[in-house]
Amino acid sequence: MLQIDLKYLPNSLPSSEELPDSDDTPVDNEDQNYVPNVLLFLLDYLWRDRNDWYFGVDMGIYHTVGSNPRIPIIPDGFLSIGVERRKRGKSRSSYVVWEELNNQAPILAIEVVSHTPGGEYDRKLEIYRKLGIEYYLIYNPEFWRRDKHLPFEVYELVNDAYQLKSGEPYWLEGISLGIGRCVLPNDPLQREVLSWFDQNGDRYLSEAEQERLKAEGLARYLRGLGIDPDNLT
Repeated sequence: MLQIDLKYLPNSLPSSEELPDSDDTPVDNEDQNYVPNVLLFLLDYLWRDRNDWYFGVDMGIYHTVGSNPRIPIIPDGFLSIGVERRKRGKSRSSYVVWEELNNQAPILAIEVVSHTPGGEYDRKLEIYRKLGIEYYLIYNPEFWRRDKHLPFEVYELVNDAYQLKSGEPYWLEGISLGIGRCVLPNDPLQREVLSWFDQNGDRYLSEAEQERLKAEGLARYLRGLGIDPDNLT
């Protein structure tokens, strides 16, 4: 739980209605939206019966650990647990830490590195550390050599400092999910994305993938019985 900086009186902080949803700076490559949305849509299916989480994409997080609470940090994706799935039954326009239950900061922040370096390895890392974000993932499939880093890095907050962890998919104990890279088998463009994994390292399948596997299994069964599944009447 993040504590509100004492230099800010509660009634001096702006409300979410007063704050924009982002800084209006456009992303400079489509992966910055596509990659976190893949995670969001899969989580929507995996956690469809849960209402205690929120996953934001390209959304401002307003906080009090910086010089001005009206200046947000904007990860490409973030996950918060222990909050309302929909704030008071409505969608959020931004994530305002001091308006969440127990001042709940996200547990995971994700940055997809772009053509123009955005402080992912220093400035943003320090803000996420101060916010107490437990896991920070930097996904850098294109520019990791330029930045002298690995394409996939997970930092975990240990004793108020980020430690670079090894292993992929990496198991996020505080979330009970693993995260790692993959190419979705049904993507005709064969794009690499991030996905959720179970504790055995197996990728969680989307609802559409599961339905397709069921259909393929049924077709094999029918063919084993001498029935053509493509010519059922």
